[in-house]
Amino acid sequence: MREYMKTSKTFSIHFWLNTAKKKNGMAPVYARITVNGKRAEISLKRYQSVSSWDSKTKRPRPRTPNAPALNAYLDQVYSELLACHKQLLSEFKLITSQAIKARYLGEDEQEKTLMELVDYHNTTMKTVLKSGTLKNYYTTERYLKRFLKAKIKSTDKYLKQLSYSFIIDFEQYLRKGPSINKGQPLNNNGVMKHLERLKKLMNLALQLEWIEKDPFVRFKLKFTKHQRDYLSESELQIFEQGELKAEYHKNTRDVFVFSCYTGLSYTDVKSLTDNNIVRGIDGYYWIFTQREKTEQPIKIPLLDKALDIIKKYDNNAHGNAKLLPVFSNQKTNIYLKEITAIFEINKNITFHSARHTFATTVTLSNGVPIETVSKLLGHSKLSTTQVYARVIEEKVSVDMKSLRKILSYNINKSVGKTIANVNLH
Repeated sequence: MREYMKTSKTFSIHFWLNTAKKKNGMAPVYARITVNGKRAEISLKRYQSVSSWDSKTKRPRPRTPNAPALNAYLDQVYSELLACHKQLLSEFKLITSQAIKARYLGEDEQEKTLMELVDYHNTTMKTVLKSGTLKNYYTTERYLKRFLKAKIKSTDKYLKQLSYSFIIDFEQYLRKGPSINKGQPLNNNGVMKHLERLKKLMNLALQLEWIEKDPFVRFKLKFTKHQRDYLSESELQIFEQGELKAEYHKNTRDVFVFSCYTGLSYTDVKSLTDNNIVRGIDGYYWIFTQREKTEQPIKIPLLDKALDIIKKYDNNAHGNAKLLPVFSNQKTNIYLKEITAIFEINKNITFHSARHTFATTVTLSNGVPIETVSKLLGHSKLSTTQVYARVIEEKVSVDMKSLRKILSYNINKSVGKTIANVNLH
């Protein structure tokens, strides 16, 4: 208590009129903070008549028309400055008049802003995140800047001001506001992805101790689960054997079918070279590579149909040359839509559908255990594989037929034993 009193003696707050800036008999009201004889002054953005200011009480005279409102405001400022002083004491910070002023104005080192957090994240994560992931964070940043400008007419906001309502308002802006890509307005999952990135930024702020409370505490991300299309066994055969005239359609079909029999993503297929094809311990050819997305090493035994496609383009691949003729992701998906239309396959097939086809039609439907499929897909968690592992009705039917036979055999065997026992007696 004595120590606090000793410190408080050096600390004072009072209000004064800056008559040097007087205009038309009115002067701005200032707060003066004094600590150990050193001052810091804050303009309160209020004006008062010089003639109605009491220099002794350092307040407007009681009978002045605006005195009650101004006095109430000055009382509030006084309380907030006292609170700033108390905060700095509790944080064991150096107490100076400038430190109290900075804390009051939200300009001290404790008060980081949203854009400072975004800049810190994007700078420090350049060597950690993939370029595609960083690109998505840049897009989220653009949406945040648009939202701040539209919502609060500002370019930034202090992290301590972020609340649950800020998250809700940002969500509504994403849903109803203009899309950055006008040709592709945000759907629900697009909105959730931006909010998910903002949530990760808030987690980073918590770890850095830039905020004390996560504004996402009561907010739940709600993704819509979509059943992505894949090719059935018969559709895959049509895709493999169907007649195509354009060379770019043929190349796209080959690369897609190759992925259907290897489970590799677009990026991983595109990066393959002849050096990735090696002889495995079983004497067969394998793909030894690393997933671009997760950096997980993967080893995939080459099925005959995938190997045939490699051999088809073998003359083009030497050393570091690309193994297959892969177009850009955008062109590839455009050509795939054209191919599915030619083959009259009424499904929304993209290159990613090849991974689903590999997981569902090529492997799981043919009895390959999900643990093996997970390893082939380069997943670190089995739960990730279950997104792809949609067991088709035909496989369920076959499995149930086998179960019926086993149950029927066991029942008949049991009945036979019972009859034999009865006959013995």
